[in-house]
Amino acid sequence: MLKAISVSKIFASTCALNSVSLSIEKGDIYGIIGLSGAGKSTLLRCLAGLHTPSSGHVLFNGIDLSSLKQKERREFHRKTGMIFQHFNLLTSRTVFDNVAYPLEIANIQGTERQSRVEELLHLVGLEQKAKTFPASLSGGQKQRVGIARALAGRPDILFCDEATSALDPKTTREILDLLKNLQRHFGLTIVLITHDMEVVKRICTKVAILDAGEIVEQGSIQDIFSSPSHPTTQRLIQSSHHDIPVSFIRSPSPDRKLLRLHFQGVSAGKPLISWMASQYKVEANILLGWIDQLQAITIGTLVVELTGEPKSLEDSLQFLSSHAVRWEEVVNELL
Repeated sequence: MLKAISVSKIFASTCALNSVSLSIEKGDIYGIIGLSGAGKSTLLRCLAGLHTPSSGHVLFNGIDLSSLKQKERREFHRKTGMIFQHFNLLTSRTVFDNVAYPLEIANIQGTERQSRVEELLHLVGLEQKAKTFPASLSGGQKQRVGIARALAGRPDILFCDEATSALDPKTTREILDLLKNLQRHFGLTIVLITHDMEVVKRICTKVAILDAGEIVEQGSIQDIFSSPSHPTTQRLIQSSHHDIPVSFIRSPSPDRKLLRLHFQGVSAGKPLISWMASQYKVEANILLGWIDQLQAITIGTLVVELTGEPKSLEDSLQFLSSHAVRWEEVVNELL
């Protein structure tokens, strides 16, 4: 549906994007994540047709956005919606009139405009706030108005520019759940940028990790969380969890291993550590652990210190691998 092919963007002497390629399919909730300055907003604006790439192509249903004439470009923008970090509501208009604004521009009048606004306010839970002005709303309510306004033109794609970063954690979860429900209701494709893996974890089906203007890893949310291969991805995933105590990160020895274990699906619910310790006569000191619920799959991570005879440790690692537990040794590593 939406594809970037070797997209680069240069501002003066600064390369914001360097040969970025990705493919977004209809119905995806596609997350683009990276730290500040990674190029996320620039990439989103290229995908949304707001920036023209310095080189490369952005295709919408196979058509290069750079080839569109003015009328065709307006038609493309009617098929997209955008929500922002800071809401960008019209303070002199009521909630109803904010949502109705893009319909006025599109010259949609009368009962059709009335019914569409009322439907959207109902879907975002603000039907009782129709006559209220934005100054009287909470941050979460303002973002709900922004979402309703973005959907007023019945777009095919919804672009979200750090849409929850100005909200508290509880409100963030509510807005993400709302977006997920609206995606199902309207059959939307959603592209969102964020610096927060918790956002990606809660809503996305696919994710691309952007670092210094380049995509360093991309794929399904399950694959990325269960087998992150790039150091930037690993750091972002681990950023929402605690660090391994520094005192445990020391030089390896034959009778000790410090491991990070990754459990997925069925293995996450089995007492594999207890079975292993009993069968192979090793001691397992669990230092840290967390569970990530990703849409339809559960992924668990444990940081474990194993001590025992070298042969017992080797057998323990084989046992873990045989039960689909991915492991990696932590050596002189600060997370």
